[in-house]
Amino acid sequence: MTRGARKFLVDEFKTEIIEIEQGDSCALTSLLRFSLFQFRSQICKRLAETANQRKHQVEIKKMELDTLKDAFDRVVKRQKLSSFRSQEIVDQVGHEIEQALAKIKAINDPLSPVHLKSILSELKLKLNTVGPLNLLEGLQKERNINLSKYPKLFEKSFSPDISKAYRDVDFDFHLVNLIVANHFYQQGLFDLGDCLIDEAGEPEAIAIRSHFLEMYQVLEALKVKNLGPALNWITLNREKLNQNGSMLELKLHRLQFVEIVKKGTKADALSYARTHLAPFASLHMNEFQKLVVCIIWVGKLDSCPHAELMAPTHWDEFTQEIIKQFCSLVGQSYWSPLSVAIAAGIKGLPTLLKLANVMAAKRQEWQEMKQLPVPVELGKELQFHSIFVCPVSRDQGSEENPPMLMPCQHVLCNQSIMKLSKNTSRTFKCPYCPTEASAAQCRQLHF
Repeated sequence: MTRGARKFLVDEFKTEIIEIEQGDSCALTSLLRFSLFQFRSQICKRLAETANQRKHQVEIKKMELDTLKDAFDRVVKRQKLSSFRSQEIVDQVGHEIEQALAKIKAINDPLSPVHLKSILSELKLKLNTVGPLNLLEGLQKERNINLSKYPKLFEKSFSPDISKAYRDVDFDFHLVNLIVANHFYQQGLFDLGDCLIDEAGEPEAIAIRSHFLEMYQVLEALKVKNLGPALNWITLNREKLNQNGSMLELKLHRLQFVEIVKKGTKADALSYARTHLAPFASLHMNEFQKLVVCIIWVGKLDSCPHAELMAPTHWDEFTQEIIKQFCSLVGQSYWSPLSVAIAAGIKGLPTLLKLANVMAAKRQEWQEMKQLPVPVELGKELQFHSIFVCPVSRDQGSEENPPMLMPCQHVLCNQSIMKLSKNTSRTFKCPYCPTEASAAQCRQLHF
């Protein structure tokens, strides 16, 4: 039994301990059984509490932004209510004054001090009853209380010192310059990209510029519904696009056909369909039939059963698709590496800050760790490849320690197989089934 367990038993059962010291064997047996039961119950309770705390941590993280939003909404609501009530008080005071003025004008003898004094006394009494100054001060006080709480809550939720999560890394500045320049070009900021290349002395980064310049020329034409430049680019790269399984050319002719159906005649639409849409009929018959049916409804498209083809969102979808294909053909990601790195950093920053604070409290340096002791959830949108974690060693698969498929179809990391087989010197039993295997029978997996 551990020292903590012994201390727990002594603290909880002092009377029984005295009986044990006096040599009561029955009390000893009873005490040990009861103490063991109590000890197990206490441990199970603490484990359950720990599990619940971990479960709530995820919920708390999701609620942090909701809490800030709710606090902001309360401030806005209080501000609107305060403004509304203040206007009511001012209107009420103005109404009382207007009534007093009307009474003064209505009396026969305006110079009579008795009448004037009674009217002014009545006005003063009503204003004292309303108490406008006290009401306005109360409203302002409530509003200020809510305003003062919000910055404190904001500072509590977001630590301004993000340098705690910074880790010293030997950056390849040449690579960083290329990534930043590539981001500028991909966003259409050619002047910034050129300036960076000139100042950083990275002339090789200019190679990607021409591709993105061509892309933005096509995109500018699409803004005015000019499909000519896009058609020229698609025709020039038709073979590569077909290898990618792209339907850009069909989508382009569909957009042009729909514009003719909207603004042209049935003859123009039929002629365009025969020339440009017919070659796609064999592979895309359903799409082709929908488009041809639209010719019948020229002049009354509101009643067309395929009116969804006329939606302007198809232009936006085509624009995004052509950007993706442009990037794919020049070997670039649709999302620039810089934007992905920033998005991942923003999502992982709260976890890293919390880890830094916890490690600092334990007087440990987390930056010296080769692997983070906690997972950093980035979301599915930032997961670009599968990750395998060995169920035996709990190590993540890598090039040096790849996942291996055993004859029984279970998977372990190579290092685990080496340990189980004593460096390939003997067969071993799978940790998950009774099948025996040798290291030579295992095959490397590639995700």
